[in-house]
Amino acid sequence: MAKPTIIELDDGQSLQRIPILYEDRSVLAVDKPASWMLVPFSWQNTNRNLMAALTSSISAGDFWARSRGLKFLRNVHRLDADTTGILLFVKSLGAVEPFTELFESRQMEKIYLAVVNGTPKQKEWACELPLAPDPGQIGKMRVDHQEGKDAETHFRVLQTRETTSGPLTLVEAMPVTGRTHQIRLHLAAGGTPIAGDKLYGRNTAPPGPTYADGRPKRVPGYVAPTEPLGLRSVYLSYRDPFQKSRVEIKAPTENFLRQFGFETTACTGPAAR
Repeated sequence: MAKPTIIELDDGQSLQRIPILYEDRSVLAVDKPASWMLVPFSWQNTNRNLMAALTSSISAGDFWARSRGLKFLRNVHRLDADTTGILLFVKSLGAVEPFTELFESRQMEKIYLAVVNGTPKQKEWACELPLAPDPGQIGKMRVDHQEGKDAETHFRVLQTRETTSGPLTLVEAMPVTGRTHQIRLHLAAGGTPIAGDKLYGRNTAPPGPTYADGRPKRVPGYVAPTEPLGLRSVYLSYRDPFQKSRVEIKAPTENFLRQFGFETTACTGPAAR
């Protein structure tokens, strides 16, 4: 029985097609689209809860899972809701701990592409600002030199382009640690927040309808435009804890680069450095 390379999930509004990027006996990696949250399994609003939607699809015997004899799937790391790219799942309970350990022990090489507002001061740099939850807002982090946990990210500028609202820069980000919102905060702290980051940067999407005095105007059926978050997970590499072989997983970059107006020849990964 042929195994489909696409997972189809119903988000309540349309059929979402999620590409499978890599698969072996232990893991399955998908190209996570934007707006899908990866939240605790007990969260019941499944329309945009990716883990719950996948679990429901497996239980329903949907073809992509049935063709693999798949009974179990669990994430071993997370991506923010609006971050796209490689998301790794394990296919058995026995694989959860070994693969979680790869992330926690910093043996998982991770590379992201980030589009930032502005121009970084350096072509290559590292940020080690400690991070902690922001007590003033649930779900937000902040730089905290007193109680923050260590965080380390390495950056490299790939391209810069001018726009009507200022320069945009394409940056390669290589997080050593895996703190919540780490790349977003480390870039924002340097004065170059990620494009479309409404939490730590600014949203430059066109404003909605307003009255002459600037007050927002309510228009039936109008949906305010939003700028996509300029962050994508594009590369994972690790030594398989069972087979002891090296695994490399890559996500396509062309559409992401084109979306922000960058050349699609931008190269990322160890060979590019």
